[in-house]
Amino acid sequence: MSSISRVKSKRTEVRLGAERDHFDKQQLSSISKAINSTETPVKEKHARRIILGTHREKGAVTFWSYALGFPFPSSSILCWKFCHVLHKILRDGHRNVLQDCTRHYSSLIDIGEIWGNLHDRYGQLVSLYSRLLCTKLKFHTKRGDIPANLEINDDDLERAAGTDINNVFQLSVEVFDYMDTELQLAETVLRQLNTSIAISSLTSSQCRLAPLIQVIQDCSHLYHFAVKLLFKLHACLPADTLQGHRDRFHDQFHKLKSFFNKTRDMTYFKRLIQIPKLPDSPPNFLHAASLAKHVKPVVVIPDMDEPEQQDDDDDEPEPLIDVSNVTTSSLQAQPQQMDIFDQAFGPPNGGFDDRDLQIESLKRDLELLRAELERVKAEAQRYITQLKSQINSLEAELEEQRAQKQRALVENEQLRMELEATRHRNAEHESLQTTFIEAEKRAQATEQRYNKLKEKHTELVTSHAELLRKSADTVKMLSATQQTQEEVERTKHQMTFEMERIKQDSDMKLEEQRFEMEKLKRELEEKIAEMTRIKATLQSSTKTSEQMNSSMTALQAEKERLMRSVSEKEAELSSLRQATQVQQSSLQQERDRTSRELGELQGKLKEKTSQEEQMKQKLLEEQFALLQGTITEAETIIQDAVAKLDDPLHIRCTSSPDYLISRAEAALGSIDKVKKGHADYLRNMSDAGGLLRALTQFSHLTADTIINGSATAHMAPTDHADKLTENCRGCGAQSLQFLKEMKSKTTLQRADPATIRIIIQKILHLGQELRPKGMDVRQEELGDLVDKEMASTSAAIEEAVRRIDEMMNQARKDTTGIKLEVNERILNSCTDLMKAIRMLVISSTDLQKEIVEGGRGAATVREFYAKNSRWTEGLISAAKAVGWGATEMVESADKVVLHTGKYEELIVCSHEIAASTAQLVAASKVKADRHSRKLTVLQQASRHVNEMAANVVASTKTGQEHLEEKDTMDFSGMSLIKLKKEEMESQVKVLELENQLGNERLRLGELRKKHYELAGVPLEQFDEGNGETSSLVNPVSMSPKLSKPSLMKKPPLAQKPNIPPKNVFK
Repeated sequence: MSSISRVKSKRTEVRLGAERDHFDKQQLSSISKAINSTETPVKEKHARRIILGTHREKGAVTFWSYALGFPFPSSSILCWKFCHVLHKILRDGHRNVLQDCTRHYSSLIDIGEIWGNLHDRYGQLVSLYSRLLCTKLKFHTKRGDIPANLEINDDDLERAAGTDINNVFQLSVEVFDYMDTELQLAETVLRQLNTSIAISSLTSSQCRLAPLIQVIQDCSHLYHFAVKLLFKLHACLPADTLQGHRDRFHDQFHKLKSFFNKTRDMTYFKRLIQIPKLPDSPPNFLHAASLAKHVKPVVVIPDMDEPEQQDDDDDEPEPLIDVSNVTTSSLQAQPQQMDIFDQAFGPPNGGFDDRDLQIESLKRDLELLRAELERVKAEAQRYITQLKSQINSLEAELEEQRAQKQRALVENEQLRMELEATRHRNAEHESLQTTFIEAEKRAQATEQRYNKLKEKHTELVTSHAELLRKSADTVKMLSATQQTQEEVERTKHQMTFEMERIKQDSDMKLEEQRFEMEKLKRELEEKIAEMTRIKATLQSSTKTSEQMNSSMTALQAEKERLMRSVSEKEAELSSLRQATQVQQSSLQQERDRTSRELGELQGKLKEKTSQEEQMKQKLLEEQFALLQGTITEAETIIQDAVAKLDDPLHIRCTSSPDYLISRAEAALGSIDKVKKGHADYLRNMSDAGGLLRALTQFSHLTADTIINGSATAHMAPTDHADKLTENCRGCGAQSLQFLKEMKSKTTLQRADPATIRIIIQKILHLGQELRPKGMDVRQEELGDLVDKEMASTSAAIEEAVRRIDEMMNQARKDTTGIKLEVNERILNSCTDLMKAIRMLVISSTDLQKEIVEGGRGAATVREFYAKNSRWTEGLISAAKAVGWGATEMVESADKVVLHTGKYEELIVCSHEIAASTAQLVAASKVKADRHSRKLTVLQQASRHVNEMAANVVASTKTGQEHLEEKDTMDFSGMSLIKLKKEEMESQVKVLELENQLGNERLRLGELRKKHYELAGVPLEQFDEGNGETSSLVNPVSMSPKLSKPSLMKKPPLAQKPNIPPKNVFK
């Protein structure tokens, strides 16, 4: 039975393998025929087989495996047809096609960038098509509820949009962007072609027009989405907020309608697709009832039963359904094709076997597992794509925020100009108001004049009535005084003249009428008196009486004329008053409107100012978030490098000191860039670009230095290897500490990479020490090497002085009181020592030049140094020792000031510097003339160096005594037994410390022995004891006959009191 199952399983595997090979062969054939460089449209049958292949394998893995092998940079037509097929697969393929295509998003971008920069017939089209496909991938990856073919009902669209109005707003913007890419591609294709019927029938034109079918299908759905979303937005947001959306939709509506009308008239599309008609005008989103009038445009692809000509290698068409599960009827239809196994052993029981069921169940399980694996892979890829899309969206949002900031600044400037114009209008309104007040004053003055005229008119009426009464009396008198007719007539003329004069005066100046009337009264009184005197004569003058009556009639007419004039003045005054009231009301309305506009503009200005502040704050937060992300990545890189120090697999890795030196120098350069970028960021926290680039370079170079330092230590001697490894660890720790300070806003300003620079300089120094000495330096180069070493020593001393000044300034900022006093005293003594060493180096250089000039004779300087190579090497070694001692002195002083080191280290460094300078003096005076003045100067400089070193030791010890805590020993409360117990414990500690002291002395002696062994000094020159020597500190560079001066001997270790050690620092 087992053999039977093996035969069946083998047969199944063979059948599955054959089916897979056949499937791959058909897919390769269809892909190669659909995507080629021939300028013809893609045949529908080839595209359909590729789509069916995606449904069969539930993805597009096979398609992409073949498609990536095409030479895309060589043919633009090939790229165009590839984009067309990919568009069809995204629309009609399996749902997993979107995930498979997202993995190759960067390939589409590369294709678009390649052909976008080239001037080719299809180059611009390929660039636009690749941009369209990238937009489609991003949209459907972000909006997973909307399928790639955009076929979704209104309820599902509502669920995809959600209830959050911000999400609806964002979705509408994405739909607009989607539509823009579709319309841009369509417009470019139609612009390149002549839309006549003859042109659209050519295969070259159809090659370009064929993808527009998918564009039409996408645009119809996107138009419907945009209408639905805009109606929903207008139901929740004010119309002014959505003005930009409406303008953008109207622009797209007119472009889409023009596109549909042009393609509908082309012969090529009439038999392939039914293009819908859009309404004459876009929907009115301000009227909610217009939604009921909206009709969703539907694109119809007619079924075409065209006879397809089979190709030579395409005889077997792709089955449209899965025929892996063969039915019983199909098995009965072929009874002749029996399996050989069935002929030999007979058919299974009843034609059905349980093992077939097991095989089928295992197949199903295998398919489920494959589907699960594909799902897991797709999920992981989706997460990666989402993260990348989030990064892209954040970058796009950052650019958008910057653009909004610029727009806000422009709008702010416009509002400021409008405010200035409003202020000018207010000034004009104030001037108008002043004019109105003046007009009102003039109206009041006119009204006063009118009142005066009215009073004068009343007086005239009164005087006229009195004159009438007097006229009647005069008539009576005229009947008796006819004899005086001429005199009366003369009086009549005089009265007429007076009345005419009154009329003229009233017309010219009404204010003088009162005076004239009074004058007239006086004249009338005089005339009445005169008439009284001639009363008797007037009674007989009937004719004169009639003339008087006519004069009275004239006076009455004059009165009526004056009344009419007064009425006209009153009407004119009334109209003037009404006009004044109208003008005042219009001015009041204009003032109110101006105040309202001013309030609105001030509110908008405040809102824009607050938005600008929010945008600035958001920009600062985003810049700091980017800085934190970069720092996190840098920490990961450095942590990975530090972890390799303890990685056993890294032991086999080696590196050369030269490469380590190059990496360390590059790391030092990156520290300078970090420092500059840090300062720039602190000045302008809205731009962290320089600091991000500097931190990225710093992390990579520092990690490279750590890894290469560890690899170099694997090939170095034990002491150098330990130092190098320890410095690499310290470099990683200090780098992580610096990055930690940079990561927090509270410690960002005081973050300083100076400690990292010091450690990397140590690594650089160790790498230089590990370089092969002597073998690579010829004797002819010794002279140049001496000058270089002296120059580097001077530079090291200058750097030490500069760093001590920096430490002095930092100590004054960070410390106060007695600690500041101690630190200043120590640093001042160190500065004096460095200055003395510098004078010593200068004196040594002058003496060296004198020795060379006096001893070389006719030989050159190089020949002199080559001839006295041992003396030259001694000078080089002494100069190196002085430079190294100065560097160590600065590091020890830095640790003491920062309370991370010990005062004893500073004291030991002072002794080492004194010994090194003494070695330099001894090396210089070997060949010098005893009576040389420069030798005397050198010896004085050496004594000054010793004095300054003693000052450093004294100030260090004094500072240590000032800062050291001293507990008072109070034994008054202890009993005898307690005191005895404490005494025993103290003796135990004394013995332990003495034992440790002895061990350390032995270790020191061994270290010095090893040092002199490496230096080439015979061991017979050692003194027995605690390891002190009477020879030179570095005799490899000097004559063995020279004795070591007393100042060059290492001082004995100081004996500590027999009390438990306490913390030096508080």
